[in-house]
Amino acid sequence: MKKIAFALVLGISVFFAACETSDINPNDKNSVSLYFENLVGTDPVVLNTKTYTNASSEDFTISTFNYFVSNISLKKSDGTELKFADKYFLVKQSVESSHTITLPDVPAGDYTSVSFMVGVDSAKSVSDVSQRTGVLDPASYGTDNMYWSWNSGYIFFKMEGKSAKSTNAAKDYKFHIGGFGGMTAKTANNLRTVTLTMADLAKVRKNIAPEVHLAIDVQKVFKSTLKIAESNTIMNPTLGTAVANNYKDMFAVEHVHNDEM
Repeated sequence: MKKIAFALVLGISVFFAACETSDINPNDKNSVSLYFENLVGTDPVVLNTKTYTNASSEDFTISTFNYFVSNISLKKSDGTELKFADKYFLVKQSVESSHTITLPDVPAGDYTSVSFMVGVDSAKSVSDVSQRTGVLDPASYGTDNMYWSWNSGYIFFKMEGKSAKSTNAAKDYKFHIGGFGGMTAKTANNLRTVTLTMADLAKVRKNIAPEVHLAIDVQKVFKSTLKIAESNTIMNPTLGTAVANNYKDMFAVEHVHNDEM
């Protein structure tokens, strides 16, 4: 009797597993959206007016919070990867529309992880300026500059604000992190690749365009004893390596929406 019951349960499990995959038509495509929610711990980032406290008990506000995202790839449950080559995005806290990145024409399937680079890769950084358009156009930034003309390179991550612990007269801090390894001479390489597993699979179907909700915790920038009182201005790529190592860990997948359209 036990053998019959076990066989019945096994049969039902196989049946439902087959039903879950039978709705995947490899010819179907849809989009996958990545939503970047910037937080300090669990509190939303509010520019200029909200004061936070970091791990060293230093107060700080945030007036600017920007970072480049590029070289995105999605991995399927069968191990195959879908790469989005030559696509670059600039997430800016001040521009709500930039928080969502939409990846088009994703083949139907169950996706288990997402990877991306924080920064602009060396090949694009050294390419002719005519090939660097959209968010990579150095002339497009206005006063919120994301490019070092003096260093011929992009600022991968930019965070600015105020803190009573800052030692300069303006009581501000500035973290401008770049450095892709150098063009004619070797420099610090602060490009960082982030790979995040999705506990809830992103299930792309003809009628399902998943949204992957990412939580970005600014508190992680201050881990490993980064203190505003000791380093209120970091713009040198070599000094920026410690910050890059920190912000690499600020990304996490919060949840995935697989809602039917």
